[in-house]
Amino acid sequence: MIFANRYFPATRMRRMRKDDFSRRLMRENVLTTNDLIYPVFVLEGENREQAVASMPGVVRQSLDKLLYTAEQAVELGIPMLSLFPVIETGKDNAAQEAYNPDGLVPTVVRALKQRFPELGVMTDGALDPYTVHGQDGLIDDSGYVLNDETTEVLIRQGLCHAEAGVDVFGPSDMMDGRIGALRDAFEEAGFIHTKILAYSAKYASAFYGPFRDAVGSAGNLGKADKYNYQMDPANLDEAIQEVAMDLEEGADMVMIKPGMPYLDVIRRVKDTFRVPTYAYQVSGEYAMLKAAFQNGWLNEEKCMMESLMAFKRAGADGILTYFALDAARVLRRG
Repeated sequence: MIFANRYFPATRMRRMRKDDFSRRLMRENVLTTNDLIYPVFVLEGENREQAVASMPGVVRQSLDKLLYTAEQAVELGIPMLSLFPVIETGKDNAAQEAYNPDGLVPTVVRALKQRFPELGVMTDGALDPYTVHGQDGLIDDSGYVLNDETTEVLIRQGLCHAEAGVDVFGPSDMMDGRIGALRDAFEEAGFIHTKILAYSAKYASAFYGPFRDAVGSAGNLGKADKYNYQMDPANLDEAIQEVAMDLEEGADMVMIKPGMPYLDVIRRVKDTFRVPTYAYQVSGEYAMLKAAFQNGWLNEEKCMMESLMAFKRAGADGILTYFALDAARVLRRG
């Protein structure tokens, strides 16, 4: 038999794929629980739990219920939770509840850090859960999101969360200059160890719908969009400029959001900057996979783990994913 490959049979690529031990020895990327960040939705009140219809398996929880979830995360070795609040009272045009020291998020942060000091806690730096219009910032009479005025509120929010003891503040608002402003504010107030995970390349994606259902901002946003501050999905070079600016302003880590449709962005960012780089496997990615699993179209465990490995292969140091608990259980089994 004649083969076109002049290196065959001296080089047989399948030779190393034949046995489990050799496949393991040549594996280029490894996923561990250390790569996982678990996003959670927290409710006001006590003894409350609400399923998110568009995200099967995901629930909104009051603090007392969330503590049990946090305990599971600690037991499974997941390094960090990311908190997203469901604000049911106190929304206004000025997002004043975002920096209420006795508000939902600071209260939850204090409780989590007291109960689980070893668990990393991240909070979201954006105003959409707190505004009546569902935008990530303050708006003018035309509905345009104001950059500098929003940044002033984000500073107050960040300082409020830092005072409560948060480990990582994650500005996801996409305002210009907010990372430098936050870093200066943290340093001036003595919060020199408060880390900033900047959502540097956050795209105006159609994959966020279930998340907006979960935090209750979808109804407030209505038919409005976020195109005037989130990035155009067509752009890659712009993401590099955004990351470069955030790093120069003092970000410790950077995030690309969404994840799987933007693997090329993750790879380019990692190759360019070689800094801690994270990806968010967003609600729409999770929801479409879960729908396929529930219909029996895809193998749940295998596809879940393959999707997470894609982020590692693209260069992500960690993944914010709603699959975190399930993936950690699979990894524990080995």
